[in-house]
Amino acid sequence: MELFTVNNTEQIGLIATGILFIIQALYYLCLYNRIYRRSRSVKRGDTHFTQELPPVSVIICAREEAENLRRNLSAVLEQDYPQFEVVVINDGETDESEDYLTLLEEKYPHLYHSFVPGSSRYISRKKLALTLGIKASKYDWLIFTEAECLPQSDQWLRLMARNFTSRTQIVLGYSGYERGKSWLHKRVNFDNLFTSMRYLGFALAGSPYMGIGRNFAYRKELFFQQKGFSAHLNLQRGDDDLFINRIATSENTRVETDANAVVRVQPLERAKDWKEEKISYASTARLYRGAQRSLAGFETLTRLFFYGAWITTLVIGLLNHHWLVAGIACFAFLLRFVMQAIIINSTAKSLGEKRRYYFTLPVFDLLQPIQSLRWKLYCRFRKRSGFLRK
Repeated sequence: MELFTVNNTEQIGLIATGILFIIQALYYLCLYNRIYRRSRSVKRGDTHFTQELPPVSVIICAREEAENLRRNLSAVLEQDYPQFEVVVINDGETDESEDYLTLLEEKYPHLYHSFVPGSSRYISRKKLALTLGIKASKYDWLIFTEAECLPQSDQWLRLMARNFTSRTQIVLGYSGYERGKSWLHKRVNFDNLFTSMRYLGFALAGSPYMGIGRNFAYRKELFFQQKGFSAHLNLQRGDDDLFINRIATSENTRVETDANAVVRVQPLERAKDWKEEKISYASTARLYRGAQRSLAGFETLTRLFFYGAWITTLVIGLLNHHWLVAGIACFAFLLRFVMQAIIINSTAKSLGEKRRYYFTLPVFDLLQPIQSLRWKLYCRFRKRSGFLRK
């Protein structure tokens, strides 16, 4: 009978593990599974798209990125789309970007480029560059990407534009990293995939709260109605996530999840670059409006508590030779792992990601909330002036 007898500590551990498992399961089934379900809906023909293809302006800001422009800009300029222009705002005078853009304009008449005045001070140069690009654009629909991004097909613009219905004002797309081989590449890819599953999942659930400037679109009139970036001009960042946070609603936002509408970035080679990118986003995340950030934080917290509960229960069960208790704890972990692996890898496949996560999944799953806490602590202890315009 001792096999089936559990003490109070083990009972509490089992109950806590069960409750936390249920919470985690609800997150995965109801939120993180949204992208895969959307892809299935599109394949079945259950999702409505417009047949019109309005003219669009593609806005790209480049800060001394001649090499990225040489690698990626042609793929943007050669999109299979009836009428579009590409507006490149060059910020910097120390590389060959200006000469390359001037040369490229001779080949592509729908390319236009300008520059950020070198004398500009006391304003985020990225926001200024975007504002200049938007004012220079000719069309109402604006699609944003960056010089470091490469569209995965010549159908990128068409797939984004099929979401431009009469009620739509914002379209969120997915941006991923090219596959790399190092441990850093794997960590960055997983973090990017999971973060995208979160914010795109919220948007598909009718609660959009942010976007990434590498791949999204909105109407020009919306930009001027909101007085551009005036609400957060004091910040270095916020041109993408904070702006979308202010203007996105369940009625005016759509999401494009087709693998051919993805743009990809070269893998990061230095952990320092990833750190700065994550700290930069963490610095603006505290300003998000709505409950989505708190819900995401709650998921992160319950994830850590789940690991703590099942490990504690497993250890106590083993020490007391209560194999049933240890077995139940292991079963809860394995069940969550299988659910995770199916949903994350199915979503990755839907988005055209080649990497799959099995043996590395528990490691990255535990590392991610720890990393998130690390970025937040960096923000808290870094001087506020580091996030303000200069």
